[in-house]
Amino acid sequence: MKILIIGYGKMGHMIEQCALQSGMEIGAAVDIDNISDLETLGRFDAALDFSSPNALDHVESYIKRTGTPYLCGCTGHTPEQKERVLALGKYAPVIMAANYSLGVAVVRKALEMMAPVLKDSFDIEILETHHNQKVDAPSGTAYLLLDAVDPKGEYERVYDRHDIRTPRSRNQIGLVSRRGGNMAGEHQVSFFGEDEVIEVTHRAVSRRIFAVGAIKVAPRLAAKENGVYTIDDLLF
Repeated sequence: MKILIIGYGKMGHMIEQCALQSGMEIGAAVDIDNISDLETLGRFDAALDFSSPNALDHVESYIKRTGTPYLCGCTGHTPEQKERVLALGKYAPVIMAANYSLGVAVVRKALEMMAPVLKDSFDIEILETHHNQKVDAPSGTAYLLLDAVDPKGEYERVYDRHDIRTPRSRNQIGLVSRRGGNMAGEHQVSFFGEDEVIEVTHRAVSRRIFAVGAIKVAPRLAAKENGVYTIDDLLF
């Protein structure tokens, strides 16, 4: 495969390293300082985007013009921007995921099975921790896990309790964010019951796991028809 890397920061370099190790070829790499190169680049076997929502205008135009299979790993999109990304499925096979870790994919599947059994008698809390340079909070992965335990949005999301002076409601899910150091990412979903606690934790030791997962998914995405796909569609 010959791939295009969009976003050539730490993740972009990690994508490059893992891609080369897997036998892929890097056709081009663009970052914020040369993002306009997308206006003249041709089609590649896949475009792996770990830039930011700020690049969406250029990326959107490129995918519409070339039909390059598009793997989006950016987080922090507004609802309107997310709709624009998903609409690119008319022009190319597209996947948009907050986390490409294979471990997170398995954790999410496990939570989908656990939550229906536990939610009526357990309180649910989500804690996420990331490095001090991460901008968005809660993380995209925290929302991914939240959707796994509450797919219909039946629970009230509580992000800060410092001004709440009433007992916790069972119909709440708390989300707590911590930022510090160079932590690659840790997510913990806790189910608090009477006399027992169940906790599911995923800890990323380095960002490499996200790159490895994206490289694993990219060839499967490239083999698909135009449309929008999920991690489940491509891995399970």
